[in-house]
Amino acid sequence: MSKKLFNDFPEVSAKEWKQKIQVDLKGADYESLIFHTNEGIDIKPFYHQEDVAEKTISATPTDWKITERFVIQDEENIHIKLQESLEKGSESLWLQITSAEVNIIKILEKLDLAELPIFLEFQFLNKNKAEELTAFLQDKKHKISVGIDIIGNLAESGNWFQNIDADHENLAAFIELQNSLESSISINTEIYQNAGANCTQQLAYAMAHVNEYLNHISANFPTEAKKFKPTFKIALGSNYFFEIAKLKALRNLYATIASAYEMPEEISIIAFPTKRNKTLYDYNVNMLRTTTECMSGILGGADSVCNFAYDEIYHHDNEFGRRIARNQLLVLKNESYFDKVANISDGSYYIETLTEQLAEKALEVFKTIEKSGGFLKELKEGTIQRKIKESADKEQTQFDNGEITLVGTNKYLNEEDKMKQDIEVYPFLKHEKRKTLIAPIIQKRLAEKSEQQRLATENQ
Repeated sequence: MSKKLFNDFPEVSAKEWKQKIQVDLKGADYESLIFHTNEGIDIKPFYHQEDVAEKTISATPTDWKITERFVIQDEENIHIKLQESLEKGSESLWLQITSAEVNIIKILEKLDLAELPIFLEFQFLNKNKAEELTAFLQDKKHKISVGIDIIGNLAESGNWFQNIDADHENLAAFIELQNSLESSISINTEIYQNAGANCTQQLAYAMAHVNEYLNHISANFPTEAKKFKPTFKIALGSNYFFEIAKLKALRNLYATIASAYEMPEEISIIAFPTKRNKTLYDYNVNMLRTTTECMSGILGGADSVCNFAYDEIYHHDNEFGRRIARNQLLVLKNESYFDKVANISDGSYYIETLTEQLAEKALEVFKTIEKSGGFLKELKEGTIQRKIKESADKEQTQFDNGEITLVGTNKYLNEEDKMKQDIEVYPFLKHEKRKTLIAPIIQKRLAEKSEQQRLATENQ
């Protein structure tokens, strides 16, 4: 016969907990325990059941896939690399296709399409590729999804792929693939994270971003709208609990907006580490950062979790870095048992409260954007870029002042650490003079300025 242990203990209200804390503080101010975040959310020293309101939680996946990303410039020997990845533990593939010259069909026909989830992300726009996929996948069982994001490309590069009319014409061919694919549109929110937007801004801009597609598809593609399920690419930072709550809030927010269009509320999430906090010096710490970031993705309910190599910012793609990144996820799944329970963060008063607060604040920003004419209008006017820069500058100042710590970079430095001879890939923001339609959103790591100063004095 089972016995409910907690029935033997009296309930303690939030008020009683606070009174006990104030007694233990011996006259110190209770407010001193409250932490103020850049999102405008105050973190209390404790959370109670009274903080959590009854609400409906959007559906989350029952499991997550270990995903490996490949940037494909040609199909030569790529099949060997993909098979090695799968044999060594990857459960799904994220293929970034860089050029229309790549023979996608040649790559796909050698893979087990019926069992292997594949996310195809096109870094160009060509409706012939949509037509090729349609013909190839006809009558085939598969788990292929496609990521096309003309708005994300505009935000990141400052230009359309071709021009607004041509981009929408080519986009139509991919939207029509929605009848044979799980997803045909991706929302690239990593731009906002890597540029320094806070969690509230990332959520708000993600919603305003996808709302442009929802509006376009509901008005012009009513048949495809009934099956529309976007894929969100989400970069995760090291604010562990906030990142968990960010993913949960994303699902809830999208469900709210999609329901207004009477479109499906389900989405797919690919989560991966941010580049914002990665460092050149003491680079092994990057492994610790990516581990906790991937954990946030798992606990937040991502469908796919993709890890990046610890040395990605300064080394060419290499098998050792890939193996370490893949093994981090294998340890989380097979040795840390992160695959045994779904929705594991449900019931945490802290995370549930954070989820609600982030969603509410993001919804306020989203409504402001829509009242101003929408996401594209604010992008063209530079409002989004300005808001992100303000947030990034604030975070940069906090890093420069030591309020944000990156171990090995602005705290606990190893003066003997030398990196100048080990750099294979330029790890800093590149300044290119080119004509753009709008100001692009600039993505930059926090440690870049201090690393450049340190590199300059290595041999002195």
